[in-house]
Amino acid sequence: MSERTYLDHNATSPVRPEARAALLDALDATGNGSSVHGEGRATRSTIDTARRRVAALVGADPRGVIFTAGGTEADTLGLTPDYQCGEEALTFDVLLVSAVEHAAVLRGHRFPADRVEVLPVDARGRVLLDALDAALERHAGEGRRALVSVMLANNETGVVQPVAEVARRAHAHGALVHTDAVQVAGRMPVSISDVGVDLMSVSAHKLGGAPGAGALIAADPDLRPAPVFAGGGQERGRRAGSENVPAIAAFGAAAECAAACAEADAMRIHALRERLESALRCEFPELVLLVGDVDRLPNTSCLALPGVPAETVVIALDLAGVAASAGAACSSGKVAASHVLEAMGVPERIARSAIRLSFGWSSGEEDVDRTIGVFRRVVPGLLRRRAAA
Repeated sequence: MSERTYLDHNATSPVRPEARAALLDALDATGNGSSVHGEGRATRSTIDTARRRVAALVGADPRGVIFTAGGTEADTLGLTPDYQCGEEALTFDVLLVSAVEHAAVLRGHRFPADRVEVLPVDARGRVLLDALDAALERHAGEGRRALVSVMLANNETGVVQPVAEVARRAHAHGALVHTDAVQVAGRMPVSISDVGVDLMSVSAHKLGGAPGAGALIAADPDLRPAPVFAGGGQERGRRAGSENVPAIAAFGAAAECAAACAEADAMRIHALRERLESALRCEFPELVLLVGDVDRLPNTSCLALPGVPAETVVIALDLAGVAASAGAACSSGKVAASHVLEAMGVPERIARSAIRLSFGWSSGEEDVDRTIGVFRRVVPGLLRRRAAA
């Protein structure tokens, strides 16, 4: 196929040229960052440079950056009942999460199942603050300390959560607050202090780095989660194992590029998304735009052709040259509606038809033009098949 349009950046973004160059340079180097000889010190310098760049992306102290193998590990590392802050041991009795979290939060935590409480969301997918307040008050009243995790923006719908308000209310009850910022970091300006959270997870491959690197970032560098891996003293004893230096170097380079153009890129990509949505909705009145009237990521569209299965649309687009993703998961031949859309109360006929289009740093006007053309070619046939079914 001669031309492809990639609109699945929320799954992964193409590697930036600067990240590729950094990765190759690190592959050519020899040395373990824990060694004291010249080669080891050079590797340590590469890691430290990347740490500063990733910290700068979210306005954090570099000492608070803990490198991991990706966003999932960062979430797992952060969502533990056991912490240390300086000489003080901190224990959290319950984990509060929103119903629309990524599986890395819903299933990737280290709390026993009976100590996890799922908070409901409204029809637009935003966590219900009254429900959060009630849960925090109930647990505090019964002597339990909470750890709260609410994502900064949803991976399926792009909806931005009121995390700063979540953090304010949670801190008033002595809770610790984590946010999964995987979809936000590098796509729009974000500051860990402005958001007000204690912990933030980010991932390299979402912003143009290489797969295999992520980070859990603590606003207070002295806040230390119980490690997932025991072993050597890497990452100040917070994550054992020799670092994946090439992926970390690429992460740092991608973070620096993303930080430099985050505001301009967000505006540019928002314009691309708005142009695409406007054209498609004008041409196909049957098309449903989910959560179009709420604050969301500038790059994300969640669309549905009611009654047309999402996987059918995704396959048709793929064959015509557009890479998109479904808002539903397919397992053992059965299609299950997205837990995100289900939590929002989206009717099943729409939820099972939802697809996601997501732009990124490499997207341009030609991607919008080609996508509009592809929809014009494939959607009428899909609607005829729906009518004949």
